[in-house]
Amino acid sequence: MSGHMPIEDIITYMIDTYGDSVREDRNWGERGVFYNPDRALPKGVYLLTFKESDGPNDKASRTDRADVYRLNLGISKPAFQELFGGIPKRPAAGCIVETGHDFTQLDQIMPHPVYGWMSWLGILNPSPETFDRIKPLIDDAVKLAAGKFARRIARKK
Repeated sequence: MSGHMPIEDIITYMIDTYGDSVREDRNWGERGVFYNPDRALPKGVYLLTFKESDGPNDKASRTDRADVYRLNLGISKPAFQELFGGIPKRPAAGCIVETGHDFTQLDQIMPHPVYGWMSWLGILNPSPETFDRIKPLIDDAVKLAAGKFARRIARKK
């Protein structure tokens, strides 16, 4: 297994592969990629984000370690359930989901420590091999985001 993928390589992959995705660097201090065809919405719909530092309510992954980031990806509930066997309960404010995962492990696909209850997953420093494994989940996330986008556009009319 090789080293982890640079964030910029993941962003480039997303923009090159999914033409309706846009980069957003002003997302609560985090970089991210949103689904936003023709930039029709102010931000669009979340596809994936990168957690590069600990925050007051999100320290479980210890992204305060040197050269550690977490890729966050929102997927459909069925895909999440297939991957992890169920959806964890929403944690109390400032707490993490109870799944038994060690959220500090590198290169492991696991529920997002805070937003797992919303069918988000997280991977600390994914290797190219692990990133290849989640490409079908990225396809799932894009379909999910496209549906949310269409509903938001319809509400604007």
